[in-house]
Amino acid sequence: MKLSQTCNRRAFTLLELVVLVACLALLTALILPAFVRRSCARSARINCINNLKQIGLSYRTWALDNQDKYPMQVSVTNGGTMELINSGPAYVHFLVMSNELSTPKILVCPDDPERINATTFSANCVPGQVPFTNDSYLSYFVGVDANPDLPNALLSGDRNLAVDNVPVRAGMQRIWTNSTLTWFKPRGEHMGGGNVGLADGSVQSLTSTRLKAALQYGGMATNRLVIP
Repeated sequence: MKLSQTCNRRAFTLLELVVLVACLALLTALILPAFVRRSCARSARINCINNLKQIGLSYRTWALDNQDKYPMQVSVTNGGTMELINSGPAYVHFLVMSNELSTPKILVCPDDPERINATTFSANCVPGQVPFTNDSYLSYFVGVDANPDLPNALLSGDRNLAVDNVPVRAGMQRIWTNSTLTWFKPRGEHMGGGNVGLADGSVQSLTSTRLKAALQYGGMATNRLVIP
């Protein structure tokens, strides 16, 4: 006996095709912006981490030529910033490392809308260049007591900090290990947290809870941070 099988096939009608294309277009419109935002957020966070890695490497390189000390432990007469810790702004602790940093652009977090990029470390720049002359070109704090002997000490990081729920002000801030150090209005593109560079040159992305723990494990009873 010969068996036969038939299949009924029906093509899309024009109306069904139009409805399908419209649904696909609607899904794309809904999904694509969220995907782009997530991609931008990840990019900004990674760029900030890379900035802090280069900063940490610059500190380590500078220390190799200065008896294994960071600028904050070296006198101004010897090219450091020791005497400027209490009265000076934050940017001076980066300016003395201009040879190691190579460009001031890495000193601005891509998710910091209140800071702008300088284009040169030279004060005698050509027209069109922006010299690195004050804290408005800087996004990152400086842990002035961090040194190579304290690898877990806070060396640098995002400046949007709060101590005991009070936003830190620009200038010298003394923070004790029993203080509650958190991120103030965490930057959206930092996934609800922030980035810090440690004295050993490493970089960590931390939530507020982990930031407080990092403060306690830094090796100092009092942390002196200069906030730009």
